[in-house]
Amino acid sequence: MIVFQKPKSLCDVPLHYCPGCTHGIIHRLVAEAIDELGIEGDTIGVAPVGCAVMAYNYFNCDMVEAAHGRAPAVATGIKRADPSKIVFSYQGDGDLASIGTAETVHSATRNENITVIFVNNAIYGMTGGQMAPTTLPGQVTQTSPYGRDVKQCGYPVKISEMLSQLEGPEYIERVAVNNVKNVRAAKKAIKKAFQNQIDGKGFSLIEVISSCPTNWGMSPEKALGWLEENMIPYYPLGVYKDRSAGKEAEAK
Repeated sequence: MIVFQKPKSLCDVPLHYCPGCTHGIIHRLVAEAIDELGIEGDTIGVAPVGCAVMAYNYFNCDMVEAAHGRAPAVATGIKRADPSKIVFSYQGDGDLASIGTAETVHSATRNENITVIFVNNAIYGMTGGQMAPTTLPGQVTQTSPYGRDVKQCGYPVKISEMLSQLEGPEYIERVAVNNVKNVRAAKKAIKKAFQNQIDGKGFSLIEVISSCPTNWGMSPEKALGWLEENMIPYYPLGVYKDRSAGKEAEAK
């Protein structure tokens, strides 16, 4: 009996991510969802600019590279060109919540039938640890050495809360991957987001709270603790919008 094995939709190659980075966990969850739904041959992923820029090396499905922040627009074009395909983007906060804000908002408000995996680690990772749109108030980064000053820089962008106010999107949920319980919940949410697309329900975004030990200047263990103590209270986990759940409640 097989107890544990590598997902078929995940390539058998070493990941380039820093030690303790949770991108690898999230990659696996996406691959497991694709495997379990049996959609590997019909799936097209869109890789962004940022730490996940080389995601095309890791998923065993067709992949497209998008310009910085434009992954939702590229995914929209692919899906509209061939609606039979299952299309997902995999984006970090510096990509999706900064230069790609417009593409994200408008694909959501149009309820494009795509799946967006949004990794939020509250910092720019690939470029050296600068302050990101999601950096917490008071958080120290390379460009906020005294902590993020909200009077000067404003408050963090809460993507899940913002998108949930739009009429368009089908499903918005925020999850985390800092412990076994949360990893299991994240897997369930990611799989549901793909299933929504299969069922033609429209736009689903899963925000995954993630750690960045290197740029946070912490060990992997301490980074997970910091995430739980600081990020999750500021970015509460849970379902922010689920139109199908609302319809089911009305039916009952």
